[in-house]
Amino acid sequence: MKKLLLSLLFLILVSSYGQTSKVISSDWNAFNQTIDIQSSVKKKFKVIASVKVETNDPLAWAGVWARVDTKNEEDGFFDNMGDRPIKSKEWQSYTVEGTIDQNTKSLSFGGLCLFNGKFYFDKYELLIENEKGVFEPYTILNSSFETVVKNGDIPKWSLGVQKNADVKVKEYKITSDKSAVDGTYALLLEGTGIKSKETGKIGNVEGASPKIADMISMLEDLKDRVERAVKNMNQYEIDYLHDQEANRIGALVMHLAAAEKYYQVFTFENRGFNEEEKKIWQKALDLDQGGRDEFKGHDIQYYLNIYNEVREKTISELKKRDDAWFAEVQKSYDWTNQYCWFHVMEHQSSHLGQILFLKKRIPPQQKQTFEQEIKK
Repeated sequence: MKKLLLSLLFLILVSSYGQTSKVISSDWNAFNQTIDIQSSVKKKFKVIASVKVETNDPLAWAGVWARVDTKNEEDGFFDNMGDRPIKSKEWQSYTVEGTIDQNTKSLSFGGLCLFNGKFYFDKYELLIENEKGVFEPYTILNSSFETVVKNGDIPKWSLGVQKNADVKVKEYKITSDKSAVDGTYALLLEGTGIKSKETGKIGNVEGASPKIADMISMLEDLKDRVERAVKNMNQYEIDYLHDQEANRIGALVMHLAAAEKYYQVFTFENRGFNEEEKKIWQKALDLDQGGRDEFKGHDIQYYLNIYNEVREKTISELKKRDDAWFAEVQKSYDWTNQYCWFHVMEHQSSHLGQILFLKKRIPPQQKQTFEQEIKK
């Protein structure tokens, strides 16, 4: 869990050029302060904070976290309490202890929370060892959140895990709360409407026969990965064309929906696309110049809604069938129905890799000048 959260913390927060904040969808949230700090010798530090959690969500937890960024970009100290999650509904003080040294560039620290519930934070302290080995307090701005939250912004703190790169999460409301342990106010992050899916398991799908349950769970796992990869991308990113032979990321999601739609009619109805279906799906299925021309100008949710609608039909129809149907052969391809849906699964995996490749190669969006705007 700790390694997973570390990866998430770094992957989710990449802001486009010229942006000071970004709004995303996520099942977790965080806030931070970052200080530039250097030391010629190895020193210990402590981040201390009071936290409590009110939730009925078994997956929900909070943590105090700290991260050391280094001069040569090597991994520094990191701890987010993933191995000792905070779930207590009573105020308690928690400590994260780490070290800085001559390779340290900066120290970031703050709080994080996951899933649904109310997560309270208060009374932050930072202590750094001096030359004599004595811990001395370091000034933290708005350490007990007495300067109240305005419009979801925490004064003197940044949202997310990077300094001055605010990332607001749709699922979380951020306010000041009077149930403080120090002063008048505490910080409250409230997560609502977050749906969690069971991961790391195959099968056990209600209403489905064993082999079909296995296939449904694998199809869903891959679709979830596609959605996580693209759901917070902006219009520029999903319409970006890497080169004239490449495909836009929005078009690739549409292609996944079209391919799955084709295998629905092929396996459930023993036919190919009819003329009406070709008008809707063929350009997305082919992904040639026609797809490059047509699939742009829509936000990512447009494509995800189509993908999700197709998937709902897939699951509904698969549940109507059993493992014996899975073993039946589609004579035009000499493939079993099971192999056809295996192909849909690995097709998702193939294009997920393509999406991730393209995503990493999108250049920053440059601001247009006034002269460029008026020439449009």
